This record gives sequence, structure tokens and C-alpha cells, in this order.
Amino acid sequence: MVNSIGINYGQIADNLPSPENVVPLVKSIGVTKVKLYDADPRVLGAFANSGVEFMIGLGNGDLEKMRDPNNAQDWVKQNVQAHLPDTKITCIFVGNEVLTFNDTNLSDNLVPAMQSVHTALVNLGLDKQVTVTTAHSLGILQTSFPPSAGAFREDLVDILSQTLSFLQKTGSPFLINAYPFFAYKGNPKQVSLDFVLFQPNQGVIDPTTNLHYDNMLYAQIDAVYSALASLGYKKLPVHISETGWPTKGDEDEAGATPDNAKKYNGNLIKLMSQNAGTPLRPDSDLNIYVFALFNENMKPGPTSERNYGLFKPDGTPAYALGVTNNNTASGSIGNGVTMPFSPTSSSTGYLSISSATGRRKFVGHALMMASLLLIKTLV
Repeated sequence: MVNSIGINYGQIADNLPSPENVVPLVKSIGVTKVKLYDADPRVLGAFANSGVEFMIGLGNGDLEKMRDPNNAQDWVKQNVQAHLPDTKITCIFVGNEVLTFNDTNLSDNLVPAMQSVHTALVNLGLDKQVTVTTAHSLGILQTSFPPSAGAFREDLVDILSQTLSFLQKTGSPFLINAYPFFAYKGNPKQVSLDFVLFQPNQGVIDPTTNLHYDNMLYAQIDAVYSALASLGYKKLPVHISETGWPTKGDEDEAGATPDNAKKYNGNLIKLMSQNAGTPLRPDSDLNIYVFALFNENMKPGPTSERNYGLFKPDGTPAYALGVTNNNTASGSIGNGVTMPFSPTSSSTGYLSISSATGRRKFVGHALMMASLLLIKTLV
């Protein structure tokens, strides 16, 4: 098995460098997988012949339009086919966290839009190299602890079953956005900071499987695996499309500091470099995308929203990861990224461009409840 780390490239800012200047920055940290929240032709053009794999996004506002196969085919021609093979587009995610907006119009359009985009890829002979999926928040889970009891919300089972059937038939991954930060932020007095930051701790035991968990992210991932298995999709691959930790936040955003972001992302990279899976799926690849390339000064919401960046807009690191690898200058993290182990590197996570503050509160609450259960089991 080979784990891989990718990076999310968000652009909700008015002070970011041009895509042409971003290319060498991405290459300097060895990233070979990038997730883009749209299909910006400037970015896709700038990365032509770079060898970087792209996951591109189709926004929630476009789902209804994409139900029409003709519109979907036009979009794929313009935003995918036009850039291949020079730019290596390997995945399209149709909509972001659609099911936790509790908007029936969005939900009703999700699977038809995915089907239309896939059909367009088939018609153009691109379906073997480009997959189609959608990204979810952990708010789709009804139960997340113990991980073996992971289950989806009952009101979402029908639409999720349609989505999962599509993913299985087309060989596409299930994407989930997971943020242990929200759990800590929601209840810092009861949630173990070491447990969410991958720091040494006693961990927790799943009483059903007797598996030991020493970090919250892996417990969350295994809860998703269990939820998928409960619907008959045990072999569906799970990719973490977003995760990370902010360097700055408001007064009520506990834990949002450079030191905690350094620990979270640095420890995550160390863990990924071991090429081991989660306790429940030790032999399954881990594909994790952290956000973001930059702090984004125009993102709405709390202060943390604008401070998840790997780099500041001027290209300087937001903080040093502090990862060391014997006496070598760099270390390979699976097949996804080679990170320079110096004060010039850092990493963090992204909150989607289409998400709202209310959504984050909902997800944070759900994770907080799971976290309290986790902490109660600590010895």
C-alpha cells in the first residue's frame, strides 16, 4: 500500500500570486496532487505538463444545470477535454457537502448531475481516466462512536444509497471532509488536545472490535468505513478531501494557534509516511488532501476561515512543520508529496468555498458529541 497527501488550492482572496507563480511553489514542496474548487482555466493552463494530478470541482450552484446532458457535455469539453492530456485531470467532484445543507433542491439534483457528467466523459472517451464523485462533511453521520457503530443519518440513507451505487459502478472514491479541530473547538475542556493532534496519549478502545485508537481522525475515518459497510459498500475507497488546523481564530475558537497547526499537520504527515492504514483498514491506502496553499483573506465566517494556509500570500510559510528525517534534506510521503523538512514548509486544512457558517456549527456539534463519547472511554 502507498499513502498519498494532496493539497487543496483555494482562491477566495484578492492578494494571491498568479497561477504561473504558484506552479514553482507547489513543486518546491513536492506536491503531485492538487484539489481545485472549480475548473479555473488559468490554473489548469499554468500547470500544463507539470505532472501534477488535479481533482477539479463543479459548484453546488451548477447542479441543476448539469442535469441536462447537453450542458454537462459542454462543461466537460470546455473544462476537462480542453486541458487533457497536458494537464492531468483525474477526478471531478460534483458539489461540495450538498447533503448537509438540508436543501432538497440541491440533494435532488446531485445524483442526476453526477450521472450526466459521467455520461459526458463516456461519450468523449474520457471515463477511464477521469472519475466522478462528490464531497461530504461528517455531518452525514448519525453515529460516529464507537467507530464500529458508524452509521449514516436515516434521512440521508436513500440519497446516499443512490450516490454509493453510482460510485461503485463507476469506480470512483467516496470523499469526506474531516476536521478534529471542530470537536476540540466545540468543547476544549473535555476533548483531549493530544488525541486530536496525534500527540502521545492513552487513546481509546472500540469495545466492539477491541481496536485501539490514538487519534480522532482515524476514528472518524473508520466510522465512515463502518457506515459504508452497513449499507453494503465495504470495499468502496474513502479519500479525505479536506482536513487541517487553523493558525489563528476568534476568542471562542480554542486551539487555533500556529503551534497546534504545526503539530496537527506535522504529525499527520509523519503518520502518513509510515504507509499504514487505519486500525479498521490497516491495508487500505490513505489519500488525504490538506488545505490550503494560502491563507484566504476574503473568506467569510470566523477568523479561522482565513487562516488555514500552507503559505501566506507572499509565498512565505505560515509556520514550520518541524518534521525531521535523519540527515536527509527531504522525505517522501507516500506517492503524493515530498515535503522539505525545513522552516520553509507547512501545511494545513481547508473549509470549502461553498460551505456556510451554519454548516460548520452543525458538523462541529456532531463531532463534539462523538468526541465526548471518546473522551469518556479514556482510562
